[in-house]
Amino acid sequence: MEQRAPSETLEGEILGVRYESPETGFKVLVVRTLRGERVTVCGNFGALYPGQWGKFNGNFESHRDFGREFKATGGVITLPGTLDGVRHYLASSVRGIGKVYAEKIVDFFQGDTLDVLDHHMERLSEVPGIGKKKAAEIANVWRESSARRDGMIFLQGLGVSVAGCDRLFKRYGAEAPEIVRADPYKLAAEVDGIGFTRADVLAQKLGIEPESEKRLCAAALYVMGNYTASGHVGAGEDELTDRIAEVGRVPREAAARGVEAALASGALRRDLGLIYPRNLYRAEVELPELIGALATAKDFATRRLKQASCTTLRLAPEQLQAVETVAKSPLSIITGGPGVGKTTVVGEIVARARAAHLRIRLAAPTGRAAKRLAEATQQEATTLHRLLQYEPFSGKFHFCASEPLDCDLLIVDEVSMLDLPLGVALFSALRPGTSLVLVGDADQLPSVGPGRLLHDFIGSPLFAVTKLTRIFRQGAGSEIVVNSHLVNEGTVPDLSAKSGLHDFYWIEQDDPVSARALVGKLVAERIPARFGFDPMREIQVLTPMNRTECGTVALNEYLGGVLNGGEMTPGFQRGERNFRRGDKVMQITNNYDKNVFNGDIGILSEIHNSKKRFFVTFEDDRTVEYGFDEAGQIVRAYAVTVHKSQGCEFPCVVMLLLTSHYMMLQRQLLYTAMTRARKLLILVGSRRALNLAVHNIRVEPRHTNLPLRLKSIEKRYFLTKSDKNHLQNEK
Repeated sequence: MEQRAPSETLEGEILGVRYESPETGFKVLVVRTLRGERVTVCGNFGALYPGQWGKFNGNFESHRDFGREFKATGGVITLPGTLDGVRHYLASSVRGIGKVYAEKIVDFFQGDTLDVLDHHMERLSEVPGIGKKKAAEIANVWRESSARRDGMIFLQGLGVSVAGCDRLFKRYGAEAPEIVRADPYKLAAEVDGIGFTRADVLAQKLGIEPESEKRLCAAALYVMGNYTASGHVGAGEDELTDRIAEVGRVPREAAARGVEAALASGALRRDLGLIYPRNLYRAEVELPELIGALATAKDFATRRLKQASCTTLRLAPEQLQAVETVAKSPLSIITGGPGVGKTTVVGEIVARARAAHLRIRLAAPTGRAAKRLAEATQQEATTLHRLLQYEPFSGKFHFCASEPLDCDLLIVDEVSMLDLPLGVALFSALRPGTSLVLVGDADQLPSVGPGRLLHDFIGSPLFAVTKLTRIFRQGAGSEIVVNSHLVNEGTVPDLSAKSGLHDFYWIEQDDPVSARALVGKLVAERIPARFGFDPMREIQVLTPMNRTECGTVALNEYLGGVLNGGEMTPGFQRGERNFRRGDKVMQITNNYDKNVFNGDIGILSEIHNSKKRFFVTFEDDRTVEYGFDEAGQIVRAYAVTVHKSQGCEFPCVVMLLLTSHYMMLQRQLLYTAMTRARKLLILVGSRRALNLAVHNIRVEPRHTNLPLRLKSIEKRYFLTKSDKNHLQNEK
């Protein structure tokens, strides 16, 4: 193993910044050492100004193009150590002083200049040509710059990166250093990009003991956050305690104290054998109450559908039953796989509701699903967030219990995506008497967020459920539909090649590098040439996971080069992510301020490096502005995971299914991926991987007590046997 040279120290005055990357904080400095030698110093630093003094750790290296330079691995930036340095620093870094006033101040106070600025600013008015007003202005600016400078020195001394310092000052302002000193674990909950692990490193440097209550409580909240990010509403106490002990590297007894501390603070709640985050506990308790009030309403709007005439559509018996069930119950669920006529049923319900003069609203979790619903019904549809009108400043939805939606009938599609927090917001906004129809495929992957609402609702007699199973003529000729149902039933589809054009193709390839190259050729050349689909707007590559050679990270880098000109296209870098103008991108968080939501897809249309801004044009033709510091909200989307594709439907889907994806090969995931394709589905992979996926029916259970709470509501409302039969509607 090669021996690394011991670290050296270089000290001197910063004469200038030769190069700076606004994205990473990397800088190339010119430094005059104590011996008067000019040296090039490279490294990641915060804000720097000529005249400041630097003490750097690192090593001298020989660069092929730039010669000898000092590569700094760390360093401390302080105030200037010479009078010339003080002049340069004041002129270049302190707003409102400039070269002329800098000369006057240093000439007057000489070696006492910095002491006067720090401790005797009232003396500035003694300088000829600086009156009391100008002295006060300089004093205020110096105080501001000093606080920021000292804070940066303190935070970087703890190992906080330049980008991290910027986030802290943006979040807390001048108080950032004091907040870090008081409770570094506060950052894990409140600052993007600084989780428990990074906060823990700061805490250790600040001398916080490993078994301090503050640390153990933070570890408990961190572990609970991991559970909810995996879809759980709560966690078993023993399981939670064991995981805290593992993450915190503390004895189990100490981990148990962390749970108790979090419970005592109110951040966690204990109930029915689970430990909950406070917000999810409230949501799980509140939701059944809301459902009970709606389910037991004696006078609900869709009763009027009984008198409405049927359209000219010829409905199959089970479809007609689904429509008529909506007229019999205020809460209805219509479920089933692709091609079974869910859209036809929804269209008939809307037609009858119009005939009955009901006020109708349609919604779905994603923009794509809402657009599809609107096209199918010829009725305006919107995302749930836009329907409920989220208000960023208050952090609440406008429509709620005190301001309910003004409608008689609400139909929500793609309900498999509905998680607990959004479910509570939805039911809160409905007044008793409003009829709600939930539509979704119960066999798809559950929501990314916590809970399994569709599954739990189907199991409750408070909802009238109709499951559509018959594939109709429109879908019967589709190999996508037929094969999706086969997979869902545990049968491997027929993969034999057939002549002519079809909507389903299998391509055998298990080598990751070859598969990636094949997908690039399919998307860029073969599919557009044969089927006419646009590579950027109509073809979507899906993969089970983010890592591996055929995960989203590697695929997006490769496909970006194939479809968007590679490194010659103008772009910028944020952390490990590269973005180029013209990239296909996806929003991965809800941003209520910008009115864009998780799953929205668009094109990165403009980049302004000088202003650190970029623009994304989404599929509804809205162009949204972002700062470079907001780039973490988007990812390149030439390829996305199956989980990220939920609620979306694409004209063409290319799905990778390799044995290297073995950790994620599971029937529900494959079925969800296949049902994302509307007109063309191409599976690229190995038969072994396909078999593994089809026959793996293991679904990780989600920790929730919603079914128990729904049962309690049923008992409280004293539902009779006939009531239950009515609500179940022979489900």
